[in-house]
Amino acid sequence: GLLPLCLSTALAASEEVAKVTSVLQSNADQKAKADACRELARIGDREAVAALAALLPDEKLTHMARYGLETIPDPSVDKAFRDAVGQLRGRPLVGVIGSIGVRRGAGAVKPLAKLLNDADADVAQAAARALGKIATPASAQALLKALGQVPPGNQLAFCEGLFRCAEKFTADGHRKQAIVIYDRVRSLPTAHQVRTAALRGAILARQQAGLPIL
Repeated sequence: GLLPLCLSTALAASEEVAKVTSVLQSNADQKAKADACRELARIGDREAVAALAALLPDEKLTHMARYGLETIPDPSVDKAFRDAVGQLRGRPLVGVIGSIGVRRGAGAVKPLAKLLNDADADVAQAAARALGKIATPASAQALLKALGQVPPGNQLAFCEGLFRCAEKFTADGHRKQAIVIYDRVRSLPTAHQVRTAALRGAILARQQAGLPIL
């Protein structure tokens, strides 16, 4: 009947995931493991998460591990990325932050907020962009709070993150929250094109009330 057939199909799929995952836990070479990550991006499930997450610190395989994890629709992936934030440094950390942004992991706002003042500019900028992609009131507040202490070299990434938040708020009908962001950014001593974009956003978010600013 249909039920035995479904169970049989599910069992076969689970066995295939286990087979591919075992490659990651073996002494296989880099190419074989990269290929396994690529396959798990297609068929992976919760059972593959731990093995993929174990590769996140690996400089040579961290990119492929993230590629495999990002498409798995299980919350354990988001936890794995959050856990990695507190353990990694350098390029692997920047990559994980990017993956959190791709998945819009709202649960990672607090750990990302702590990285906004990181001494590594790449890390701080990646955190700002990821918070922008998450685009929740909490992520916007974290960016606004850190904005006053941002080194000039990081300011553009912070503004990019804030613009993403403001655009999401405007699209969702939360114009007042968007206006707060645009007004804050247009008051900054930053690049002309950034202030121009903030001015435009401030006018459009206000709708008819924006005419006097125009």
